[in-house]
Amino acid sequence: MKYLPLIWANLTRHKTRLVFTLLSVVFAFLLFGVLMAIRQAFTLGANYAGSDRLMTMSSVSLTVALPVSYAERIARVPGVEQVNAEEYFGGYYQDVRNAVFAMAVRTDNFFAVYPDYLMPDADKRAWLADKRGVIVGAALARKYGWKIGQQIPLRSNIWRQKNGGNTWNVTLDGIYTNRQKGGDMSLFMHYSYLNDARTFGIDAVSWFVLRIANPAQAGVLSQTVDALFANSSNETRTSTEKAFVSNFAAQFGDIGRIVTAVVAVVLFTMLLVTANTMAQSVRERTAEIAVLKAVGFGTRRLVGLVLAESLLLTLVGGIIGLALSYVVVAAIPGGLLQFLPGLYVPVTGTGIGVLLMLLLGALAAVLPMSRAVRLQVVTALRSV
Repeated sequence: MKYLPLIWANLTRHKTRLVFTLLSVVFAFLLFGVLMAIRQAFTLGANYAGSDRLMTMSSVSLTVALPVSYAERIARVPGVEQVNAEEYFGGYYQDVRNAVFAMAVRTDNFFAVYPDYLMPDADKRAWLADKRGVIVGAALARKYGWKIGQQIPLRSNIWRQKNGGNTWNVTLDGIYTNRQKGGDMSLFMHYSYLNDARTFGIDAVSWFVLRIANPAQAGVLSQTVDALFANSSNETRTSTEKAFVSNFAAQFGDIGRIVTAVVAVVLFTMLLVTANTMAQSVRERTAEIAVLKAVGFGTRRLVGLVLAESLLLTLVGGIIGLALSYVVVAAIPGGLLQFLPGLYVPVTGTGIGVLLMLLLGALAAVLPMSRAVRLQVVTALRSV
Protein backbone atom coordinates (compact mmCIF):
# COMPACT_ATOMS: atom_id res chain seq x y z
CA MET A 1 0.00 0.00 0.00
CA LYS A 2 2.95 2.39 0.56
CA TYR A 3 3.49 2.55 -3.20
CA LEU A 4 -0.15 3.39 -4.01
CA PRO A 5 0.37 7.20 -3.96
CA LEU A 6 3.27 6.79 -6.42
CA ILE A 7 1.20 4.55 -8.70
CA TRP A 8 -1.75 6.92 -8.59
CA ALA A 9 0.47 9.92 -9.29
CA ASN A 10 1.89 8.20 -12.36
CA LEU A 11 -1.61 7.33 -13.64
CA THR A 12 -2.93 10.86 -13.18
CA ARG A 13 0.10 12.56 -14.72
CA HIS A 14 -1.89 13.17 -17.92
CA LYS A 15 -5.51 13.36 -16.85
CA THR A 16 -6.98 13.64 -20.35
CA ARG A 17 -5.19 10.51 -21.51
CA LEU A 18 -6.23 8.72 -18.34
CA VAL A 19 -9.89 9.64 -18.84
CA PHE A 20 -9.99 8.42 -22.44
CA THR A 21 -8.18 5.20 -21.58
CA LEU A 22 -10.53 4.57 -18.68
CA LEU A 23 -13.51 5.22 -20.93
CA SER A 24 -12.26 2.61 -23.40
CA VAL A 25 -11.94 0.05 -20.60
CA VAL A 26 -15.35 0.98 -19.16
CA PHE A 27 -17.04 0.66 -22.54
CA ALA A 28 -15.31 -2.65 -23.27
CA PHE A 29 -16.51 -4.27 -20.05
CA LEU A 30 -19.93 -2.65 -20.27
CA LEU A 31 -20.36 -4.34 -23.62
CA PHE A 32 -18.85 -7.54 -22.22
CA GLY A 33 -21.44 -7.65 -19.43
CA VAL A 34 -24.38 -6.98 -21.76
CA LEU A 35 -23.21 -9.62 -24.23
CA MET A 36 -22.79 -12.15 -21.42
CA ALA A 37 -26.40 -11.44 -20.42
CA ILE A 38 -27.58 -11.99 -24.00
CA ARG A 39 -25.66 -15.24 -24.22
CA GLN A 40 -27.11 -16.31 -20.88
CA ALA A 41 -30.64 -15.57 -22.10
CA PHE A 42 -30.25 -17.76 -25.17
CA THR A 43 -28.62 -20.64 -23.32
CA LEU A 44 -30.52 -20.59 -20.02
CA GLY A 45 -33.24 -22.98 -21.13
CA ALA A 46 -30.73 -25.44 -22.55
CA ASN A 47 -28.55 -25.30 -19.45
CA TYR A 48 -31.44 -25.91 -17.07
CA ALA A 49 -33.58 -28.21 -19.20
CA GLY A 50 -34.58 -31.38 -17.42
CA SER A 51 -32.42 -34.36 -18.33
CA ASP A 52 -35.43 -36.62 -17.78
CA ARG A 53 -37.77 -34.73 -20.10
CA LEU A 54 -38.36 -35.22 -23.82
CA MET A 55 -40.34 -33.04 -26.20
CA THR A 56 -42.42 -34.36 -29.07
CA MET A 57 -43.43 -31.96 -31.84
CA SER A 58 -44.42 -32.14 -35.48
CA SER A 59 -41.65 -33.34 -37.79
CA VAL A 60 -42.61 -30.54 -40.19
CA SER A 61 -42.36 -27.47 -37.98
CA LEU A 62 -42.95 -26.17 -34.50
CA THR A 63 -45.94 -24.24 -35.86
CA VAL A 64 -47.71 -27.39 -37.08
CA ALA A 65 -50.11 -28.75 -34.46
CA LEU A 66 -50.47 -32.37 -33.35
CA PRO A 67 -53.64 -34.22 -32.29
CA VAL A 68 -54.04 -34.19 -28.51
CA SER A 69 -55.00 -37.87 -28.71
CA TYR A 70 -51.34 -38.69 -29.32
CA ALA A 71 -50.80 -38.25 -25.58
CA GLU A 72 -52.56 -41.55 -24.77
CA ARG A 73 -50.45 -43.56 -27.19
CA ILE A 74 -47.22 -41.94 -26.02
CA ALA A 75 -48.10 -42.61 -22.38
CA ARG A 76 -48.29 -46.36 -23.10
CA VAL A 77 -44.64 -46.49 -24.21
CA PRO A 78 -42.60 -48.36 -21.55
CA GLY A 79 -40.25 -45.94 -19.83
CA VAL A 80 -42.51 -42.90 -20.26
CA GLU A 81 -43.89 -41.89 -16.85
CA GLN A 82 -45.88 -38.75 -17.65
CA VAL A 83 -47.08 -36.92 -20.76
CA ASN A 84 -48.23 -33.30 -20.73
CA ALA A 85 -50.00 -31.77 -23.73
CA GLU A 86 -49.18 -28.07 -24.22
CA GLU A 87 -50.53 -25.32 -26.47
CA TYR A 88 -48.91 -21.93 -26.96
CA PHE A 89 -51.39 -19.19 -26.06
CA GLY A 90 -49.68 -16.04 -27.34
CA GLY A 91 -50.99 -13.77 -24.60
CA TYR A 92 -50.62 -10.18 -23.53
CA TYR A 93 -51.95 -8.08 -20.67
CA GLN A 94 -53.87 -4.84 -21.35
CA ASP A 95 -51.54 -3.74 -24.13
CA VAL A 96 -49.99 -5.79 -26.92
CA ARG A 97 -46.57 -4.55 -25.77
CA ASN A 98 -47.11 -6.30 -22.43
CA ALA A 99 -46.40 -9.77 -23.77
CA VAL A 100 -47.02 -12.73 -21.47
CA PHE A 101 -45.46 -16.09 -22.24
CA ALA A 102 -48.61 -18.14 -21.62
CA MET A 103 -49.13 -21.86 -22.16
CA ALA A 104 -52.28 -23.96 -21.97
CA VAL A 105 -51.31 -27.24 -20.30
CA ARG A 106 -52.73 -30.43 -18.88
CA THR A 107 -52.99 -29.54 -15.21
CA ASP A 108 -53.44 -32.87 -13.39
CA ASN A 109 -49.85 -33.98 -13.94
CA PHE A 110 -48.19 -30.62 -14.54
CA PHE A 111 -46.14 -30.64 -11.34
CA ALA A 112 -45.16 -34.27 -11.87
CA VAL A 113 -43.64 -33.27 -15.20
CA TYR A 114 -42.12 -30.05 -13.82
CA PRO A 115 -41.00 -30.75 -10.23
CA ASP A 116 -38.75 -27.67 -10.36
CA TYR A 117 -41.86 -25.44 -10.21
CA LEU A 118 -42.63 -24.90 -6.52
CA MET A 119 -46.00 -23.83 -5.12
CA PRO A 120 -48.02 -24.49 -1.90
CA ASP A 121 -50.25 -27.59 -2.06
CA ALA A 122 -53.34 -25.55 -1.28
CA ASP A 123 -52.73 -23.34 -4.33
CA LYS A 124 -52.16 -26.42 -6.48
CA ARG A 125 -55.53 -27.85 -5.41
CA ALA A 126 -57.24 -24.52 -6.08
CA TRP A 127 -55.78 -24.40 -9.59
CA LEU A 128 -56.78 -27.98 -10.38
CA ALA A 129 -60.37 -27.29 -9.32
CA ASP A 130 -60.71 -24.01 -11.25
CA LYS A 131 -61.05 -24.45 -15.01
CA ARG A 132 -60.47 -20.73 -15.57
CA GLY A 133 -57.61 -20.62 -13.11
CA VAL A 134 -53.99 -19.82 -13.92
CA ILE A 135 -50.68 -19.92 -12.12
CA VAL A 136 -47.90 -17.45 -12.81
CA GLY A 137 -44.24 -17.09 -11.94
CA ALA A 138 -43.25 -14.89 -9.02
CA ALA A 139 -41.31 -12.46 -11.23
CA LEU A 140 -44.27 -12.07 -13.60
CA ALA A 141 -46.66 -11.48 -10.69
CA ARG A 142 -44.36 -8.78 -9.29
CA LYS A 143 -44.10 -7.10 -12.64
CA TYR A 144 -47.84 -6.53 -12.99
CA GLY A 145 -48.69 -6.43 -9.30
CA TRP A 146 -50.93 -9.49 -9.53
CA LYS A 147 -52.29 -11.09 -6.37
CA ILE A 148 -53.82 -14.49 -5.73
CA GLY A 149 -57.56 -14.38 -6.34
CA GLN A 150 -57.32 -11.52 -8.82
CA GLN A 151 -59.30 -11.61 -12.07
CA ILE A 152 -56.99 -11.11 -15.05
CA PRO A 153 -58.30 -10.16 -18.52
CA LEU A 154 -55.72 -12.05 -20.56
CA ARG A 155 -55.79 -11.41 -24.29
CA SER A 156 -54.44 -13.53 -27.11
CA ASN A 157 -53.12 -12.50 -30.51
CA ILE A 158 -53.80 -16.05 -31.75
CA TRP A 159 -56.97 -17.46 -30.22
CA ARG A 160 -60.48 -16.07 -30.32
CA GLN A 161 -63.42 -17.37 -28.35
CA LYS A 162 -66.63 -18.59 -29.95
CA ASN A 163 -68.30 -15.33 -28.92
CA GLY A 164 -65.83 -13.49 -31.17
CA GLY A 165 -63.72 -11.89 -28.44
CA ASN A 166 -60.02 -12.42 -27.79
CA THR A 167 -60.17 -11.67 -24.05
CA TRP A 168 -59.88 -14.71 -21.80
CA ASN A 169 -60.90 -13.89 -18.25
CA VAL A 170 -58.85 -15.98 -15.85
CA THR A 171 -58.34 -16.12 -12.09
CA LEU A 172 -54.92 -16.17 -10.48
CA ASP A 173 -54.96 -19.27 -8.25
CA GLY A 174 -51.28 -19.54 -7.42
CA ILE A 175 -47.83 -18.05 -7.77
CA TYR A 176 -44.96 -20.45 -8.32
CA THR A 177 -41.24 -20.07 -7.86
CA ASN A 178 -38.45 -21.81 -9.72
CA ARG A 179 -35.17 -23.14 -8.42
CA GLN A 180 -33.41 -21.42 -11.31
CA LYS A 181 -33.21 -17.67 -11.75
CA GLY A 182 -35.21 -16.52 -14.78
CA GLY A 183 -37.59 -19.49 -14.65
CA ASP A 184 -40.53 -17.65 -13.10
CA MET A 185 -41.77 -15.42 -15.92
CA SER A 186 -44.48 -17.64 -17.44
CA LEU A 187 -48.22 -18.19 -17.08
CA PHE A 188 -49.96 -21.57 -17.23
CA MET A 189 -53.68 -22.08 -17.84
CA HIS A 190 -55.99 -25.08 -18.30
CA TYR A 191 -55.83 -26.63 -21.75
CA SER A 192 -59.49 -27.60 -21.40
CA TYR A 193 -60.51 -23.95 -20.94
CA LEU A 194 -58.74 -22.91 -24.15
CA ASN A 195 -59.80 -25.96 -26.13
CA ASP A 196 -63.51 -25.77 -25.22
CA ALA A 197 -63.89 -22.09 -26.11
CA ARG A 198 -61.62 -21.46 -29.10
CA THR A 199 -62.88 -21.27 -32.66
CA PHE A 200 -60.23 -23.38 -34.40
CA GLY A 201 -57.45 -25.83 -33.60
CA ILE A 202 -59.82 -27.96 -31.52
CA ASP A 203 -58.19 -31.01 -29.92
CA ALA A 204 -54.71 -29.99 -31.15
CA VAL A 205 -51.54 -29.03 -29.28
CA SER A 206 -48.20 -27.44 -30.05
CA TRP A 207 -46.13 -30.23 -28.48
CA PHE A 208 -45.96 -32.89 -25.78
CA VAL A 209 -43.55 -32.94 -22.83
CA LEU A 210 -42.59 -36.43 -21.67
CA ARG A 211 -41.16 -37.28 -18.25
CA ILE A 212 -39.09 -40.45 -18.56
CA ALA A 213 -37.85 -42.90 -15.94
CA ASN A 214 -34.27 -43.21 -17.18
CA PRO A 215 -32.48 -40.31 -18.92
CA ALA A 216 -29.98 -42.78 -20.35
CA GLN A 217 -32.79 -44.21 -22.51
CA ALA A 218 -33.71 -40.84 -24.02
CA GLY A 219 -32.44 -41.75 -27.49
CA VAL A 220 -34.20 -45.11 -27.61
CA LEU A 221 -37.46 -43.69 -26.27
CA SER A 222 -37.35 -40.84 -28.80
CA GLN A 223 -37.10 -43.31 -31.66
CA THR A 224 -39.86 -45.48 -30.16
CA VAL A 225 -42.26 -42.56 -29.84
CA ASP A 226 -41.60 -41.32 -33.38
CA ALA A 227 -42.07 -44.84 -34.74
CA LEU A 228 -45.65 -44.81 -33.40
CA PHE A 229 -46.60 -42.09 -35.87
CA ALA A 230 -44.33 -42.91 -38.79
CA ASN A 231 -46.03 -42.68 -42.21
CA SER A 232 -49.06 -40.96 -40.66
CA SER A 233 -50.43 -37.57 -41.65
CA ASN A 234 -48.87 -36.11 -38.48
CA GLU A 235 -45.40 -37.53 -38.09
CA THR A 236 -43.41 -36.46 -35.05
CA ARG A 237 -39.88 -35.56 -34.01
CA THR A 238 -38.87 -36.29 -30.43
CA SER A 239 -35.73 -35.01 -28.73
CA THR A 240 -34.47 -34.14 -25.29
CA GLU A 241 -35.74 -30.89 -23.84
CA LYS A 242 -32.20 -29.52 -23.95
CA ALA A 243 -31.87 -30.31 -27.66
CA PHE A 244 -35.27 -28.75 -28.32
CA VAL A 245 -34.34 -25.50 -26.58
CA SER A 246 -30.90 -25.43 -28.21
CA ASN A 247 -32.41 -25.92 -31.68
CA PHE A 248 -34.90 -23.16 -31.00
CA ALA A 249 -32.11 -20.77 -29.99
CA ALA A 250 -30.10 -21.85 -33.05
CA GLN A 251 -32.76 -20.29 -35.26
CA PHE A 252 -31.27 -16.95 -34.24
CA GLY A 253 -27.76 -18.09 -35.15
CA ASP A 254 -24.85 -19.39 -33.11
CA ILE A 255 -25.24 -16.86 -30.31
CA GLY A 256 -22.27 -18.20 -28.36
CA ARG A 257 -19.88 -17.85 -31.29
CA ILE A 258 -21.21 -14.42 -32.25
CA VAL A 259 -20.90 -13.10 -28.69
CA THR A 260 -17.40 -14.54 -28.33
CA ALA A 261 -16.27 -12.91 -31.57
CA VAL A 262 -17.65 -9.48 -30.64
CA VAL A 263 -16.18 -9.64 -27.13
CA ALA A 264 -12.78 -10.70 -28.50
CA VAL A 265 -12.65 -7.75 -30.91
CA VAL A 266 -13.71 -5.25 -28.25
CA LEU A 267 -11.27 -6.52 -25.63
CA PHE A 268 -8.40 -6.69 -28.12
CA THR A 269 -9.03 -3.05 -29.04
CA MET A 270 -9.10 -2.16 -25.35
CA LEU A 271 -5.80 -4.02 -24.86
CA LEU A 272 -4.15 -1.98 -27.60
CA VAL A 273 -5.37 1.29 -26.11
CA THR A 274 -4.26 0.37 -22.60
CA ALA A 275 -0.88 -0.95 -23.74
CA ASN A 276 -0.27 2.25 -25.71
CA THR A 277 -1.14 4.35 -22.66
CA MET A 278 1.24 2.38 -20.44
CA ALA A 279 4.03 2.52 -23.03
CA GLN A 280 3.73 6.30 -23.32
CA SER A 281 3.62 6.65 -19.55
CA VAL A 282 6.82 4.65 -19.05
CA ARG A 283 8.57 6.41 -21.97
CA GLU A 284 7.80 9.82 -20.45
CA ARG A 285 9.20 8.70 -17.08
CA THR A 286 12.55 7.41 -18.38
CA ALA A 287 14.58 9.73 -16.17
CA GLU A 288 12.45 9.03 -13.11
CA ILE A 289 12.81 5.27 -13.57
CA ALA A 290 16.56 5.72 -13.95
CA VAL A 291 16.68 7.64 -10.66
CA LEU A 292 14.67 4.88 -8.93
CA LYS A 293 17.14 2.33 -10.22
CA ALA A 294 20.04 4.48 -9.04
CA VAL A 295 18.69 4.73 -5.47
CA GLY A 296 18.26 0.97 -5.18
CA PHE A 297 14.94 -0.03 -6.77
CA GLY A 298 15.49 -3.54 -8.06
CA THR A 299 13.94 -5.21 -11.06
CA ARG A 300 11.15 -6.80 -9.04
CA ARG A 301 9.97 -3.53 -7.55
CA LEU A 302 10.11 -1.71 -10.89
CA VAL A 303 8.18 -4.50 -12.59
CA GLY A 304 5.71 -4.49 -9.70
CA LEU A 305 5.11 -0.74 -10.00
CA VAL A 306 4.44 -0.85 -13.74
CA LEU A 307 2.27 -3.97 -13.41
CA ALA A 308 0.31 -2.50 -10.52
CA GLU A 309 -0.30 0.68 -12.52
CA SER A 310 -1.66 -1.28 -15.47
CA LEU A 311 -3.79 -3.57 -13.28
CA LEU A 312 -5.24 -0.63 -11.36
CA LEU A 313 -6.22 1.02 -14.64
CA THR A 314 -7.99 -2.08 -16.02
CA LEU A 315 -9.59 -3.04 -12.70
CA VAL A 316 -11.06 0.40 -12.01
CA GLY A 317 -12.40 0.79 -15.55
CA GLY A 318 -13.50 -2.84 -15.78
CA ILE A 319 -15.42 -2.85 -12.50
CA ILE A 320 -17.19 0.38 -13.43
CA GLY A 321 -18.07 -1.11 -16.84
CA LEU A 322 -19.40 -4.35 -15.37
CA ALA A 323 -21.43 -2.43 -12.80
CA LEU A 324 -22.96 -0.33 -15.57
CA SER A 325 -23.82 -3.50 -17.52
CA TYR A 326 -26.04 -4.60 -14.61
CA VAL A 327 -27.84 -1.25 -14.80
CA VAL A 328 -28.27 -1.44 -18.58
CA VAL A 329 -29.60 -5.01 -18.51
CA ALA A 330 -32.00 -4.16 -15.68
CA ALA A 331 -33.37 -1.27 -17.76
CA ILE A 332 -34.28 -3.49 -20.73
CA PRO A 333 -38.06 -3.32 -21.42
CA GLY A 334 -40.06 -6.00 -19.63
CA GLY A 335 -41.80 -7.16 -22.79
CA LEU A 336 -38.52 -8.55 -24.09
CA LEU A 337 -37.98 -10.43 -20.84
CA GLN A 338 -41.07 -12.53 -21.56
CA PHE A 339 -39.18 -14.20 -24.39
CA LEU A 340 -35.73 -13.97 -22.82
CA PRO A 341 -36.44 -14.64 -19.13
CA GLY A 342 -32.79 -15.44 -18.48
CA LEU A 343 -31.58 -11.99 -19.54
CA TYR A 344 -29.28 -11.12 -16.65
CA VAL A 345 -25.53 -10.88 -16.10
CA PRO A 346 -24.54 -14.30 -14.69
CA VAL A 347 -22.20 -14.64 -11.73
CA THR A 348 -19.87 -16.73 -13.87
CA GLY A 349 -19.77 -13.88 -16.41
CA THR A 350 -18.73 -11.46 -13.68
CA GLY A 351 -16.01 -13.84 -12.54
CA ILE A 352 -14.72 -14.25 -16.10
CA GLY A 353 -14.80 -10.47 -16.46
CA VAL A 354 -12.57 -9.95 -13.41
CA LEU A 355 -10.12 -12.58 -14.68
CA LEU A 356 -10.03 -10.83 -18.05
CA MET A 357 -9.30 -7.51 -16.33
CA LEU A 358 -6.30 -9.07 -14.61
CA LEU A 359 -5.11 -10.83 -17.76
CA LEU A 360 -5.46 -7.79 -20.01
CA GLY A 361 -3.86 -5.56 -17.41
CA ALA A 362 -0.87 -7.90 -17.24
CA LEU A 363 -0.59 -8.16 -21.03
CA ALA A 364 -0.77 -4.38 -21.41
CA ALA A 365 2.16 -4.05 -19.00
CA VAL A 366 4.48 -6.53 -20.73
CA LEU A 367 6.22 -4.12 -23.12
CA PRO A 368 6.44 -1.21 -20.62
CA MET A 369 7.90 -3.59 -18.00
CA SER A 370 10.45 -4.86 -20.49
CA ARG A 371 11.46 -1.29 -21.33
CA ALA A 372 11.82 -0.39 -17.66
CA VAL A 373 13.94 -3.46 -16.92
CA ARG A 374 16.27 -2.90 -19.89
CA LEU A 375 16.74 0.79 -19.17
CA GLN A 376 20.39 1.76 -18.61
CA VAL A 377 20.73 4.27 -15.77
CA VAL A 378 23.73 6.17 -17.16
CA THR A 379 22.31 6.41 -20.66
CA ALA A 380 18.94 7.57 -19.39
CA LEU A 381 20.37 10.25 -17.11
CA ARG A 382 22.67 11.57 -19.85
CA SER A 383 19.67 12.08 -22.13
CA VAL A 384 17.93 14.31 -19.61
